[in-house]
Amino acid sequence: QVQLEESGGGLVQPGGSTRLSCVAPGSTLAYYAIVWFRQAPGKEREGVSCISAAGGYVYYEDSVKGRFTISRDNAKNTVYLQMNSLKPEDTAVYYCAARGLLRDCPGIYNPDEYGSWGQGTQVTVSP
Repeated sequence: QVQLEESGGGLVQPGGSTRLSCVAPGSTLAYYAIVWFRQAPGKEREGVSCISAAGGYVYYEDSVKGRFTISRDNAKNTVYLQMNSLKPEDTAVYYCAARGLLRDCPGIYNPDEYGSWGQGTQVTVSP
């Protein structure tokens, strides 16, 4: 398992932007594909974006395509999620996660298969 920490988020107006960061203190994040999940109140946790360990493959869930951009800077040991054109329905706690030593994005994102999680960061989109 790898310890992950998220930062960023907060209160954003509809149409606004924010950037989330995911770091792995004491570990090398470059070894892992990283998935951003989110969980809204009363809803299941869903995978919204994934980036492969080398950064050559990315995945976006349909509702965020064209608005969110995932990237990584392995030299800085950080994965980012740039969130633009935010909507109230993007309101959720956002988590970054890794699964074992998986380096590729699997295509199906079952949170039960992920053993490494950050503590989550709240994103609230509201006027």
